[in-house]
Amino acid sequence: MYEDETYRQGAGSAEDVADTAEKAVSEGSNPYFDYTGRSAEELNSASEAAKPKKKEKQKRERRPMGGFGKFAMAIGLGLCFGACAGLGFFAVNKVTGRYLPDKTQASPAPVIQQQGSPAGNNGPVSTYVTYTQNDIVSMVDEVMPAMVSIVNNYTATGYWGFFGQKFNEDKVASGSGIIVGQTDDMLLIATNNHVVEDANKLEVTFADGSTAEALIKGTDPDMDLAVIAVSLKNLEADTMNTISVAKLGDSDELKLGEPVVAIGNALGYGQSVTNGIVSALNRELTNEDGSTNTFIQTNAAINPGNSGGALLNINGEVIGINSSKIGGSTIEGMGYAIPISSASPILTELMERENRIEKVDEKEMGYMGVTLQTVTDEIANTLDMPKGVCIMSVGEDSAAEKAGLCKGDIVVKMNGQKVSTSDELRNQISYYRAGETITLSIKRPEKGEYQDMELELTLGKRPVE
Repeated sequence: MYEDETYRQGAGSAEDVADTAEKAVSEGSNPYFDYTGRSAEELNSASEAAKPKKKEKQKRERRPMGGFGKFAMAIGLGLCFGACAGLGFFAVNKVTGRYLPDKTQASPAPVIQQQGSPAGNNGPVSTYVTYTQNDIVSMVDEVMPAMVSIVNNYTATGYWGFFGQKFNEDKVASGSGIIVGQTDDMLLIATNNHVVEDANKLEVTFADGSTAEALIKGTDPDMDLAVIAVSLKNLEADTMNTISVAKLGDSDELKLGEPVVAIGNALGYGQSVTNGIVSALNRELTNEDGSTNTFIQTNAAINPGNSGGALLNINGEVIGINSSKIGGSTIEGMGYAIPISSASPILTELMERENRIEKVDEKEMGYMGVTLQTVTDEIANTLDMPKGVCIMSVGEDSAAEKAGLCKGDIVVKMNGQKVSTSDELRNQISYYRAGETITLSIKRPEKGEYQDMELELTLGKRPVE
């Protein structure tokens, strides 16, 4: 009975069968009354065969882990955790691009890198500069001995009252300059023309704080450039050991976005430093006199007093001469500088001019024998006249009459140096004694047009009052 195969398959494992048989024998029950359908002998044999295996299995399951196994497992888990953590940190740093800097290494020097087409191709190549804040600090420290502050003591002329009475007022203006050359007897400084215009006295302050009087060597009002000179006799040895001559760069090689630094005597408080980038190149602007020139535009702050100072690249080379006058101060973040590549030929010509650096005594001063009138912008535009100094009258038997000067002639240069006002012409003559000869470049009205002429004039003695 109960031979159905389903019950036989449901008998279970050998261990289960053995337990069932053992229980049946101990209780005295009929061993044949088992749903497996096996005899008592078969069940006993299966029970004896299963018991050792069951005990061995239990023995294996309960065997405790030795000390070496625990140590090995701990080492393995530690290595696994370290590897996973390292991979995690590397992945985070790779994504953010922020690797911890090595503080034991010095900052790298400025590197000029190039991008673009490989060698031999004609594709565009762009240049950019990588630098650190320390590079700017080092550069400024190197170039500062070539920078100077300038104080201009001048006389302003004004008019007041119903009848427009004329009055004079002594004023002081500040500006900046760059030491660009040195000869056997003088130090040469580049600046803006409007910084030294109408000067009665110019005072230069050097990097060591010492001051000296300077004289105008040459000006170019059209480009707003000037060169002033300081006699080496007026400089102490300590000052000469402190100062240096600036290095001039090439503004034609500038790129948009290139970093620049502006140095100057901002607001007359002394030398200050601002930095920015090249915002635009060849920016065309119209000057106050109506002439048009091109300039470097930068977002480095250029304030009153910065005029005549240096715009430098990251290598410390002068690539522009700053001017707060250009563009005015109507828009914040826009400063302008005269490109050094355009200024260099003019500065060289001004530096090479032969002129005097010391005024002569008033009793020995030369005399032309004329009355003068400045041709202002308003007069020039109204009467269609060239700008310069107009001869209003010529004294009888004077040096001017003997030289051939006539009423209505307009003097535009003296000894090759441009003159724009009567004060400038008088100031230049104050360096010459009676009996010395000067060359005047004039424009003479003839048949409705102005003709260019040059006259040599031997200065006479000033009449005794």
